[in-house]
Amino acid sequence: MASSPKPFPSAKATASYWRSTALPIDTHRSTKDLPEHADIVIIGAGYSGTSIAQHLLTESERQGRKAPSIVILEAREACSGATGRNGGHLKPDPYLRAARVLETHGPEVAEHVASFEARQVQEVQDLIQSRGIDCDFEETWVSDVCFDEAGSRNTGLALSKAVAAGISTAQTIERSTGPEAERVSGVRGAKSCHKYKAARLWPYRLICQMLETCVSQGVNLQTMTPVTSVKSRDDGQGWKVTTSSRGSMTASTVVHATNGYSSGLLPELRDRIVPVRGICARLQDSKAGPPPPPISDSYMMRFNDFEYDYLVPRSDGGIVVGGGRGDYFENLDSWFNVSDDSTLIEPARHYFDGYMQRHFIGWENRDVRTEQVWTGIMGYSWDGFPYVGEVPERPGSYICAGFTGHGMPQIFHSAKHMALLLLNGKVEKEHAVPIPYQTDAARWNSTQEHSSLTLWKSVTKDSQLRSRL
Repeated sequence: MASSPKPFPSAKATASYWRSTALPIDTHRSTKDLPEHADIVIIGAGYSGTSIAQHLLTESERQGRKAPSIVILEAREACSGATGRNGGHLKPDPYLRAARVLETHGPEVAEHVASFEARQVQEVQDLIQSRGIDCDFEETWVSDVCFDEAGSRNTGLALSKAVAAGISTAQTIERSTGPEAERVSGVRGAKSCHKYKAARLWPYRLICQMLETCVSQGVNLQTMTPVTSVKSRDDGQGWKVTTSSRGSMTASTVVHATNGYSSGLLPELRDRIVPVRGICARLQDSKAGPPPPPISDSYMMRFNDFEYDYLVPRSDGGIVVGGGRGDYFENLDSWFNVSDDSTLIEPARHYFDGYMQRHFIGWENRDVRTEQVWTGIMGYSWDGFPYVGEVPERPGSYICAGFTGHGMPQIFHSAKHMALLLLNGKVEKEHAVPIPYQTDAARWNSTQEHSSLTLWKSVTKDSQLRSRL
């Protein structure tokens, strides 16, 4: 593979639209030097690390106890990883994951997986409203579109299974097929369209304002402080956390909120959580005259089993689109086990040019141009579910990572699970993450092939067969 066996964040990343205007906390350091010790060191100042810190503070107050001392160490600027580089969706999956889990764990766990994601939309909205966070939060409909007949059949079957099993989130999905799918979605060539509720927001602003609250309540934030190793102390009492240029500190407990970079500090995860590079763009319509049909929904655009895009319209008239897999997926070294977000994925550099004109009815003659393109590193777990809990055989070491490009509707509650586990040593059922997220030894040590590799082999095999015909 092209990537180093120890993935760490690039020194300088491509410029993301969401991070176009840095907030004051972007390069904040609470103290000139690292503290000598903290009760809890959280590695990573993205959605996971920030949410864990916030829940630790909130839960400590609710329980009437003194909050632990917390230090957040971030390799680059605040929220400079996947959360600051995604599409701006807060979109739960109301049926596909549940249908998959039905086959492996049964209806109770499938319902937990689906409702766990869905509840987070309301809870994030409640947080935003209660704290007056300015992050462009909007409730929205999602038009989930399939372009191929096989995909349309498969998603329809998954929906039917979820509905029949009583999965709560599947009951209100509106499915359209044939010409009606084009009319409902406004997308040319749509074979089917599922519509359901979700939300969208400005992720960087959300996280930075959460961080500001945490810092104001005593959390020590240290940006531009890459961690290079986490080792058990010689006396067995906690951990020694070493940085690249600012020395080291000790911690009673360490939390790895490092997503795609997790195996850099936890090498046993090398094949379990893999850095995967994705690409996003911001589009802008520069043509004067009568406007095209309005785009109010957010979108999933499913072209086949491996190629899908996501699209979010912005209040400023811009459109954020991510995906483009069809242009680079077969070149494994361009995306799988790649931790470098300082360069673009060259085969997909121009994928977004003319995107709206190609796909949206009534936009054919618009002058929608690609204004900005950037890359980001996601953490894809081998089985598609995050790792949330204690690290096996490393007492006092925890992980909240591996969200497989779907972290926005999973992280907030996962972080609450983590905070309760750290404070109380256990988590009551109503706050626990679903079983597939948990870090039991069997899942941790599984030797099953990474699902992304399995899919890639299938796609390239089919491509080779087609080329011979």
